[in-house]
Amino acid sequence: MKILSFQPYSLYAAGGGSRILRRLYEGREYNIRSMVVTAYPSTYSGPIAETTVYARPTQRRWMRFVLRNWAIWLRSKVFRKATERSLFRRALKEDFDVLHIVNHGDFSALLCTDALLENRRLWVSFHDHFKSIGSSAQHARLLWEKANRRLVISAELGDEYNKLFGKKDYQIITDGVAQNEVTYRALASNDAAIVVYFAGLLHIDYIPLFQVLAAALDVLAEMGKKITLVLRGTQKLDFLANRKFIVDYKPLIIDNQVLKQELDSATILYLPMKFTDPEFYKYSLSTKMVGYLGAPGVILYHGPGESAACRLLERNEASLICTNLEISSLASTIHQCTSDWERLATNAKKLALQQFDIEKIRSLFWTS
Repeated sequence: MKILSFQPYSLYAAGGGSRILRRLYEGREYNIRSMVVTAYPSTYSGPIAETTVYARPTQRRWMRFVLRNWAIWLRSKVFRKATERSLFRRALKEDFDVLHIVNHGDFSALLCTDALLENRRLWVSFHDHFKSIGSSAQHARLLWEKANRRLVISAELGDEYNKLFGKKDYQIITDGVAQNEVTYRALASNDAAIVVYFAGLLHIDYIPLFQVLAAALDVLAEMGKKITLVLRGTQKLDFLANRKFIVDYKPLIIDNQVLKQELDSATILYLPMKFTDPEFYKYSLSTKMVGYLGAPGVILYHGPGESAACRLLERNEASLICTNLEISSLASTIHQCTSDWERLATNAKKLALQQFDIEKIRSLFWTS
């Protein structure tokens, strides 16, 4: 079975969507061709061959504010047909049995045509609610109805789309952890150094959560805790200067081995969830959360209590949880629950093996 993977980002870019696809395709790279439609210059490369179609005009650094919006309008209105023709022409040259589309962005439905899909199957992955990823109800409905297989990130998203677009069968396909990636280690004692870990760029909507985290860590430092905040791939943040704890910035990478080593050395794995996008937090499960589940430290969930991630972690008693932006509440959550960290971390490993075994997820994906 040969798959043409179609998405708006390289398989080798940093990001949750790329990571999910890399994990699903691992070991079957020879069966995959990747087609990317993007407005951003790409220099990524990896073992899977990728064809990149650029949506004109391509994004440049000087295109900000008014010019950025103007460029987006040109891509979606003026040059859209040209992008569609280019994609279709390139796709017709590919040898594949299955078209696997990720519903993300404004161009995700462009290859969903009868002419291209004749004698081929259509699989569609829905990683996020269409409102939170620049898609539309029209495109999401078309892909939901036309797909031979619907692969959703969570049951919450699958059930919501059944309500919106009509009842269809779906399968839950997420990121996962391998059994040898699940690490057990006794957590540090109360008076030992605490390492708080976060990986990824920081969107503006997450700034308030990080400001509360910084203030809470200052409170704990004043109580005598030795704390290091490790940020992998996060931009420099002015409000983290002159704090009572150490801030260790590390550059962005996608090397799983290095990232796993860092996860395994952390005491607290920080999992923020922005309060500003209900369509995102109610239905999405972060790949970051899945990776955290296999690490020996304790997850600190910080975000809305109504999120899919919070409900999952709370139901399985697998995380410290703070659902507000109060400094004293977050500091108390970290400090008062120290004696319970090991139980929560153990429960996280159970959850990882029961629901996020990557071998089982990968096997389900490749079962046509």
